[in-house]
Amino acid sequence: MALKAGIVGLPNVGKSTLFNALTKAGALAANYPFATKDPNIGVIQVPDERLDKLVEYVQPKSTVPTTVEIVDIAGLIKGASQGEGLGNQFLANIREVDAILHVVRCFDDGNIVHVDGSVDPVRDKEVIDLELQLKDLEVLGKRIEKQKKQTKSGDKVEIKLLDFLESLYHFMEEGRSAREFDVKDDQHELLNELGLLTAKPVLYVCNVDEESVKTGNAYSNTLSAAVQGEDAGVVLVSAAIESEIAQLETLEDQLLFLEEMGLEKPSSHDLIAATYKLLNLITYFTAGEKEVRAWTIRDGWKAPQAAGVIHTDFEKGFIRAEVIGYDDYETYESEAAVKEAGKLRVEGKDYIVKDGDVMHFRFNV
Repeated sequence: MALKAGIVGLPNVGKSTLFNALTKAGALAANYPFATKDPNIGVIQVPDERLDKLVEYVQPKSTVPTTVEIVDIAGLIKGASQGEGLGNQFLANIREVDAILHVVRCFDDGNIVHVDGSVDPVRDKEVIDLELQLKDLEVLGKRIEKQKKQTKSGDKVEIKLLDFLESLYHFMEEGRSAREFDVKDDQHELLNELGLLTAKPVLYVCNVDEESVKTGNAYSNTLSAAVQGEDAGVVLVSAAIESEIAQLETLEDQLLFLEEMGLEKPSSHDLIAATYKLLNLITYFTAGEKEVRAWTIRDGWKAPQAAGVIHTDFEKGFIRAEVIGYDDYETYESEAAVKEAGKLRVEGKDYIVKDGDVMHFRFNV
């Protein structure tokens, strides 16, 4: 899967610190605007307790988790839609990602400069929103002028398309994002073709201080309230904590650190899981003595498509899939016991793969 999420936000909100902690990629993280000029790309493992359980049951020779790709994009400032700062580069980089992780500063620290002089997460969010909306309005305006020429023939389909474009334009003129627009079933493909920045799914990442990572603070609460009407999630992360965890070499040291902080797991685990979901991804597993492996597919894919991520021959020559629901595997703790209990299912080409399915494919080429 080539899908990827982009980390965006104002300068100095903790984007690169968080990116480094997630990927251990060593991107420059500095206390001044535009420390990140070119996008840094990293791959992060998706933590999954189900994979750990399958490894426990099967005892394979190797284990392969699933991953998600993230991009650390240069910080944005007011006027980016007109090319201010690194605006044009920033916006072009966002256009290349499939989802947005919008990092918002929700902590006080006099040693870290804020580009606007004070901490205000709602204002910061609105700066990003406005610049993306202005760029989208520019794109829509050009498309509408082109579409008007297409309607001169009186073609009803072309007129309907113009109506959609103009309705979306007027909606966005009110300061709204394209992802909030009520799109009919037959309009989704058109919206995708437009490639609008504000049509991309978004997850707000509140970068909080260490004391607020479990319950949040006044800043994160204000932001959560402000985005309540949007189709978007909110997660709490302390980039400072994640950075410290990333520097610890052993799992034992990491667990001890988490215990001292009163945490059961790194907050980044929730962020990664939410990112995976934001990209509309699910996981299925293959499990054998040689390898237990997690595979990434789009939610809604059928069995042949899922088989194709292993090898294209699996999809071309697909015959059937032998499927064990993860809950059944957890209950009986072995494939043999699942079969004995009559819980292994044989599914055909129209089977829609469910998150957590343990699968074995039969094919012929």
